[in-house]
Amino acid sequence: MNYLLVFIGGGLGSLLRFGIGKISLLKLLNFPLASFITNIIACLLFGLFFMLLQKYPKHDWISPLLLVGICGGFSTFSTFSYENVVLMQQGQFGLLLLNVVLSVAVGFFGVYLFISKV
Repeated sequence: MNYLLVFIGGGLGSLLRFGIGKISLLKLLNFPLASFITNIIACLLFGLFFMLLQKYPKHDWISPLLLVGICGGFSTFSTFSYENVVLMQQGQFGLLLLNVVLSVAVGFFGVYLFISKV
């Protein structure tokens, strides 16, 4: 049953990521804004889902669906890594550093914001 829940959640998360990536307004100065926003939202969702699972642990099916499935399918770390390699190859080291530092710091804070409440 857990495999099915991860499968469904992963599909939903991937569709969300795909939709955000198609928003053409998120192309700003060659900065990978769509992936940045997606990763931050995924981190916030992960923290929120984790907090809720700590408060309401009776539903064992929720973790595979939400944390592994939706958040796993929604976050784009592989895309994040690829985009940073491209920035490096283009010699845009300032944007590369900005993307890495902001993504890690804000993502960390997004998860910490909810987990610190547990």
